[in-house]
Amino acid sequence: MDFIDLKSQYRALRREINTRIQAVLDHGQYILGPEVQEFEQRLAAYVNSAHCISVASGTEALLIALMALEIGPGDEVITSPFTFVATAEVIALVGAKPVFVDVEPDTGNMDAALLDAAITTRTKAIMPVSLYGQPADMDEISGIAARRGDIAVIEDAAQSLGATYQGRKSGALSGVGCTSFFPSKPLGCYGDGGAIFTDDAALAQACAEIRVHGQSARYYHTRIGVGGRMDTLQCAILLAKLGRFDWEVARRIELGNKYTAAIRASGARAQPLTVRPGRTSVWAQYTVLVDDRDAVQEGLKKAGIPTAVHYPRPLHRQPAYEKLCDAKALPVSELLASQVISLPMSADLSETQLELVVAALARATA
Repeated sequence: MDFIDLKSQYRALRREINTRIQAVLDHGQYILGPEVQEFEQRLAAYVNSAHCISVASGTEALLIALMALEIGPGDEVITSPFTFVATAEVIALVGAKPVFVDVEPDTGNMDAALLDAAITTRTKAIMPVSLYGQPADMDEISGIAARRGDIAVIEDAAQSLGATYQGRKSGALSGVGCTSFFPSKPLGCYGDGGAIFTDDAALAQACAEIRVHGQSARYYHTRIGVGGRMDTLQCAILLAKLGRFDWEVARRIELGNKYTAAIRASGARAQPLTVRPGRTSVWAQYTVLVDDRDAVQEGLKKAGIPTAVHYPRPLHRQPAYEKLCDAKALPVSELLASQVISLPMSADLSETQLELVVAALARATA
């Protein structure tokens, strides 16, 4: 059993993917070829955003968004400590200070109730993470940002493309949304890639220029930029995958619900995370909380069940960030980091495989 089954997905889409790749090989426009604009238009329509700017990775998406918002030294950006390091990394790379607020114990997402206390006169942005595939409480977060002044909200939707919040798609839940197409993501390419979403035309233009070294025209540089383009082949692969994406999203939601029901029925000593009312999760990782995680992982390994831990050490306890962020205790993040374990999840996971995982989990936690 694979932790993420990308091989079955490819077999289902072999003809479409190969045809799309061959078209790029035939026309030879490997950088900003026609598939890039086609992909951006289709993804913008899918998310219901006015603009989509494809970039080299999810990390580049966050970095370029911060650069376009002119966030830099002396500024603060509030974010979650319970996420992949890229979220805080980009804040540090632009010279700003990451400020961490703790997370909700049942979702792992930013606790909006703690946000007001973290805002200062230096706060220029809030970057909530839609963790494991479920959006954070984006309306509450955006409302606080609006009440407290000119504070941008950037949704880190690296894990949640396809999920919804109050009927709206993740990625288009705030002024700026960023996602990732890393192969294991709900919509993943065969290398690296990412995208930025916004309804702000000026911000979209800034992002588009920054991704090509700050160029507004060839060899005319109006701003500082990076080499952040997403290559044509990756866009072609994702165009092929978009045809199946609605089915995959629906299947992920179905499997997540079945996992939760089966774990509760099995008597396993494992606590599924909560999907809050008005939201869906695409379960980039299906994650539960367990005691004695090492023993549980070992028991699942002996049963042939692969697992992963996302994430074992919160960012405020990482050596690179402890001094940078004036680390203080964030008890919920620290507890979750010691308890979370992710189980196999992909749209092609079978009912039989799910039952095998749950049975093994029940034995490992007995």
